[in-house]
Amino acid sequence: MEYFIGALKKYADFSGRARRKEYWMFILFYFIFGIVANVIDAIIGLPLLSLVLTIGLFIPSLSIAARRLHDTGRTGWWQLIALIPLVGIIILLIFLASDSHDDNNYGANPKAEGVMA
Repeated sequence: MEYFIGALKKYADFSGRARRKEYWMFILFYFIFGIVANVIDAIIGLPLLSLVLTIGLFIPSLSIAARRLHDTGRTGWWQLIALIPLVGIIILLIFLASDSHDDNNYGANPKAEGVMA
């Protein structure tokens, strides 16, 4: 949960780097909260909670993905490759799952520093 909260604290911070664990833990909790929101929406019969969750977490999702791509040595603009049907999302998932690179233009390797950043 600390990774999810940490990503929310860096709400619109598109600079720096994010380790794989930080990114995927954020996605895991986003997925869990999304399921809970959809169940509650199904009970009340109105897709209000899932809509609020999606809108509220849109910018943090973009920012943590950009930081994750920075960790792999790519610019955050690579997220736009997901707009290419089918192939784009597969390529983006491969980029997001790639291991960290050493120090690059986006900062020092977080693994080497031993910090959550």
